[in-house]
Amino acid sequence: MPDLTSRLPHALRRLSFSKGEPVDLEKDNVWLFDNTAFQIGSQDADALEHRGDDHLVKDHVAHPKAEKGSKLSPPAWQTEIVAAYFIKNSGRDLSVVVAEVAKKLGIAEGDAARHTIQERILPFVNTILSHHTIRVSIGDVELQTLGPSNSCGISSALHNVHVGTHQSAALTLGVKEDMGSVLEGVTHFASPTGWGIISDIDDTIKVTLTPEELGILKSTFVDEPEPISGMPELYSHMASLFSDPPFFYLSASPYNLYPFLRSFRSQYYPAGTTILRDASWQNLGGLIASLTKGVQEYKVDRIKKIHAWFPSRQFICIGDSTQKDPESYGEIARTYPGWVKAIFIRKVSGVVDPGQPSEAERNSDERFAKAFKGLDSSLWTVFTDPQEVRQKVDALATNGL
Repeated sequence: MPDLTSRLPHALRRLSFSKGEPVDLEKDNVWLFDNTAFQIGSQDADALEHRGDDHLVKDHVAHPKAEKGSKLSPPAWQTEIVAAYFIKNSGRDLSVVVAEVAKKLGIAEGDAARHTIQERILPFVNTILSHHTIRVSIGDVELQTLGPSNSCGISSALHNVHVGTHQSAALTLGVKEDMGSVLEGVTHFASPTGWGIISDIDDTIKVTLTPEELGILKSTFVDEPEPISGMPELYSHMASLFSDPPFFYLSASPYNLYPFLRSFRSQYYPAGTTILRDASWQNLGGLIASLTKGVQEYKVDRIKKIHAWFPSRQFICIGDSTQKDPESYGEIARTYPGWVKAIFIRKVSGVVDPGQPSEAERNSDERFAKAFKGLDSSLWTVFTDPQEVRQKVDALATNGL
């Protein structure tokens, strides 16, 4: 597969700018990721301060409908707003990349699958924009300035949200007159207490079942994504049972897959925040590595951030046995005793990965006992039928927090 390092020089040149340049929506694309807001004063301030990658943007806020010089009411919420910036149609080798992927998968010229490949691979070949900013509208009520973006084209920071709202309300995060250049996001508001769900994606809620190069290419760029049988119903039940808890969909996939995964999630699962790696791959090896390397460290780091936002909520963690979900969730449960109320691990069969432990080892009692060492055995469950999980979450709801 062609090397995509042609995307880097533009990003590196932008690092010399100190304040960042505004995005040009005639030439650039912007993705605004869905996010979850928490109430100011409810978060773990020490944890946020300890995390060096979190910083709060306190200025550049305005009310688009207010008179000049008027002030917004004091902020009641904060949220991490994440955006990605690209130059439109800048993938100079797009046709070559599409042809290479199609050739590897045995897809002939003229096959409709080639159009699907082109649509899904475009975010991987468009030039990323570093050191750029953009002015966004939150619910058409207030304006915020995002950026500057990092060397991967990602802008990520905590922002005060001044609009007044209530639990489970959602506000659209967009850009006025975006000319079709913006994938809008949604800000969900979650109170400090209640339940929350942290879920893996691949082989937990979406069928993947392969670590092999061709399998990853086919499932990522060609196949219609398929939900795990019974999981959409389980998640819908949890959303109703726990009164619309915040859902966090945590994956080791690169952020280039966000539109693809967001579309899949919105079709089958409750709304929520999708968290992906904030790095862009430059070749196929990079994509595969992002799915397999440093997964536990990455997931633990992101879940610690969720804990910093919602230290008083109680969380259910759902994953599978193919990667490091048991170890990641076990580490978090030991780090924050009582914060995780249940861990559910889907036992996956039929995945052969020569570079990883065998299926028997991945699904062994010894593996799970080690992953959840020191935790009460009632805290975690390994399952094959989602109905088993439904019965247990019903019991959690009955027993209360």
